[in-house]
Amino acid sequence: MPELAEVEFYRRRWGVGQGQPIARVALHAAKRIFRGTNTDALRRNLRGARLLSSEAHGKQMLFHFSRHGWLGLHLGMTGELRVEPAAYAPAPHDHLVFYLRQRALVFSDPRQFGRVRFEQAELAPVWWRELPPAVGSAAFTVEHMSDYLRRHGRAPLKAVLLAQQCFPGVGNWMADEILWRAKLHPAKRAGRIRGAGALVLWKTVRSVCRDALRIIAPQFGDPPASWLFRHRWEPGGRCPRDQMLLQRATVGGRTTAWCPLCQST
Repeated sequence: MPELAEVEFYRRRWGVGQGQPIARVALHAAKRIFRGTNTDALRRNLRGARLLSSEAHGKQMLFHFSRHGWLGLHLGMTGELRVEPAAYAPAPHDHLVFYLRQRALVFSDPRQFGRVRFEQAELAPVWWRELPPAVGSAAFTVEHMSDYLRRHGRAPLKAVLLAQQCFPGVGNWMADEILWRAKLHPAKRAGRIRGAGALVLWKTVRSVCRDALRIIAPQFGDPPASWLFRHRWEPGGRCPRDQMLLQRATVGGRTTAWCPLCQST
């Protein structure tokens, strides 16, 4: 599933269409990704409109068009945004295509766990304005995170880090990376993280998200070998710090990798 940095990478892809008018809209109106969306209004209002700007927030994207058009996208598990030639013929999984003069902007989602939303209003949609604070924002404070940990104190840290209500954009590999850098066992109860430990976790969450955006978002680059990411699924994968053989198990409902030596507690 695309996470924070991958979502930002895809958002930037469609940036090549900024300022250009949409000549035609092609979509599969009956598909699940359009649930709750008026596809007739989407097609009618965005044809001839121009893409003005876009923004990513966690795993969500919002594209602002002229004529007060707002397009929200969630990639789900298998969604991606592409740019194709202007004469491109949509494939079966290309559920939304904006045809510009020289190219086509494509949203593809084979498994359809993603979502397309459309609204026409002067302000950004309410659902966007009510998203939780971004991890890199000033509103994501130690107190904000610690309060969430307390309220979910019996849950394992791995499960809590995957909660989009507090850690928007953090997915499976990022949660493992955060816990590895913070030297915390993924099954440790969230309520046990207090004081100095909470500060370490907060700093680590922000640094992993910042590093992921810096390294992955521009060109979908691979993280360096010093990250757990590069070793967590390789056969015989070892911890980049102490070379211990990594352990794997299901924690919080997700497959998880960790180092038994440096993440013993």
